[in-house]
Amino acid sequence: MKIRLVKGSDYYVISPLINKWWGGRQMSDMLPKLFFDHFTNTSFVVEKEGEIVGFLIGFLSQSYSNEAYIHFIGVHPDYRRHNIGKKLYNEFFNKVKQNGCKIVRCVTSPVNKVSIAYHTKMGFVIEKGDKTINGVSVNTDYDGPNQDRVLFVKELV
Repeated sequence: MKIRLVKGSDYYVISPLINKWWGGRQMSDMLPKLFFDHFTNTSFVVEKEGEIVGFLIGFLSQSYSNEAYIHFIGVHPDYRRHNIGKKLYNEFFNKVKQNGCKIVRCVTSPVNKVSIAYHTKMGFVIEKGDKTINGVSVNTDYDGPNQDRVLFVKELV
């Protein structure tokens, strides 16, 4: 498997896969092409024999010079539990540390229990929200009405 920086043309390969990889959930609208054009230095693809089996879209914060944000990560269902996600996260952590970042943030939906468990396993801490759902602190309406989110933060060492 090979990790490389994302390129604009990857959008046309990845976008049609997103909803499939998420079991039919409508997720592709959350990842427009602009991410593949404007964040190529901090976003990565994993390929196996020329096929994309994972990706991470992240960027350096424009507002907070010591922070970075992971916007979207996906791993082909047949390649989960092969440490692809971990390799992508570590590649991102190393890249943003080279740019002076000490904090990485990301968010997920409270219904995505797998994502919540994965991020805490990767050393992310759930930030305190304004309500609790199933024992998880949540930020109400974070992404708009009825769009509650779990916010994560990780300090890089």
